[in-house]
Amino acid sequence: MKTLFTVLSAASFALLSIPAHAQDDADAPRWSIAIHGGAGVILRENMSAEQQAEYEAALQAALDAGAEVLRNGGSAMDAVKAAIVPMEDDEKFNAGRGAVYTWEGRNELDAAIMDGSDRSAGAITGVTTVKNPILLADAVRSDGRHVFLSGAGAEEFAGDTGLELVDPTYFGTERRKEALERMKAKQLSALDVDHKFGTVGAVALDSHGNLAAGTSTGGLTGKRWGRIGDAPVIGAGTYADNRSCAVSATGAGEYFIRVGVAQEICTRLRYQPVGWSIYADDAGAAEHPALPDILSDEEAVAELYESYLVAAQGTADVVMSEVAELGGDGGVILVTPQGHTIFSFNTPGMYRGRANSEGLNEVAIFEAAE
Repeated sequence: MKTLFTVLSAASFALLSIPAHAQDDADAPRWSIAIHGGAGVILRENMSAEQQAEYEAALQAALDAGAEVLRNGGSAMDAVKAAIVPMEDDEKFNAGRGAVYTWEGRNELDAAIMDGSDRSAGAITGVTTVKNPILLADAVRSDGRHVFLSGAGAEEFAGDTGLELVDPTYFGTERRKEALERMKAKQLSALDVDHKFGTVGAVALDSHGNLAAGTSTGGLTGKRWGRIGDAPVIGAGTYADNRSCAVSATGAGEYFIRVGVAQEICTRLRYQPVGWSIYADDAGAAEHPALPDILSDEEAVAELYESYLVAAQGTADVVMSEVAELGGDGGVILVTPQGHTIFSFNTPGMYRGRANSEGLNEVAIFEAAE
């Protein structure tokens, strides 16, 4: 192993710049997707079998929607949107319909999306009439003039996009209204009434080797003064870069912003000993005569692939531990250019799922293996 890593380092790990599907059968493109529906104090003993089944079905429906796009050769960007929209439409999640209430009794929505192929990004915050905020975030990205729009300006922009607009009352639910009332009556914190961060998100790798990430949220119950969490902040709650990974986060936004979680994970992974030259081009790879021998050695390729998985999981875990050290909790999902889908969270549970072209298809809720 030591000799292998020495050789691979000298070769600049140019293997990692090869599209994932080229490492296997060229006629079998590889794709991967992971989703989340929030993290927090989610305990098996506090959830009935019926509730668990309902959440698992909702997660599976979102996962299936994104996977179908990728299975048909669609883009990672389209897959991320396809997976997030059903969760925005489902009042079980704190995004879109089902969003929590602000202190003033409003539902204010935030979202962000990023394309890893060109690092184009779009984000919106404080909108109240856009049925699917993730689509508005993508409209900002596609327009290209700005990255981040807020409040009335974002609403005005939305009016020119053709996206579906709804009355603000569409987003309200009795469960969320009761949470705000209980918070005010008992002078509780947002975490006392929510117990979990219901932000939703998705990350994907498509068969063309491109990555994307998206996140959507209603924020925290009783949030005040136009508070913005990490979800719509590019680099904190959402980030994608073909050179390293795509990340979507959920958690105590103030801490995720301070750590810059999403970009921090991608940057550290990009410069890991097994990934620092993931972006090496063909010319750079040609300078290393040892590379053809590595590529022809199936065992060496398998070792490298597994090593990158270990590095990615370790990187996400370390960054999440730094969030915990500051006092924050939550979780992240990420996908690498090789198709690894990874979860890392420091809470008792996280609504999550993942699927890929090799037949993986799973959803989970609790910390322990299901």
